[in-house]
Amino acid sequence: MTINCAIIDDEPLAAGLLESYVSKTPYLNLTGTYNSAITAMRDLRDNPVPLLFLDIQMPELSGVEFAKILPKDTKIIFTTAFPQYALEGYKVNALDYLLKPISYEDFLRATEKAQDWYNVLQKRETYNDDRIMFIKSEYKLLRVCLDDILYVEGLKDYVRICLKNGEKIMSLMSMKKLEDYLPRPEFLRTHRSYIVHMPEVRSIDRFRIVFGDIFIPISDNYKEEVQQYLDTHTLS
Repeated sequence: MTINCAIIDDEPLAAGLLESYVSKTPYLNLTGTYNSAITAMRDLRDNPVPLLFLDIQMPELSGVEFAKILPKDTKIIFTTAFPQYALEGYKVNALDYLLKPISYEDFLRATEKAQDWYNVLQKRETYNDDRIMFIKSEYKLLRVCLDDILYVEGLKDYVRICLKNGEKIMSLMSMKKLEDYLPRPEFLRTHRSYIVHMPEVRSIDRFRIVFGDIFIPISDNYKEEVQQYLDTHTLS
């Protein structure tokens, strides 16, 4: 399984080092190297890549500013010589942060995170073709059709899957594991304790999702992604 990637760095030596690292990493394929975000913008708009090695401090448009306009599915590994920029990188949900000079060991560690993410994504797409999953509940395996799910609630070490017919299934599982499995943006995390089946949403009141007499909050940490979903499905 190969992951296409690109490099954006205005330092030729740093860009060359990253190119050499990519070339000897079997699961990476370099599609382009750019000396500025402005130069890369047109190519990446027409031919996006799932993984981007992005310098933070660049003229005209910084890496952090560029990251904010990239598709949400683009995973970013920031590269910089300035450790004070680490917090800024994580604010835009960077996959990892590499401090120059970058060793191959650190590079490999970061790209393995990308590989893990890509493998989960591929498996999720494959498994969800038939729109079902099997959930362990007590001593049984229960078949759940994705189309029957209304929302999922996290309860410490358990999840409660709430179905449209009123049935509730409890399973010993993390929210993160279930979130990684369910297809997005059809299923969106709206709160640390909730995943919502967005096509089933009928009403949103004061930025709370309403299912009858149940109000599911949309927290600040997940508000942006939910708002993007709403923006693409709203007529004004």
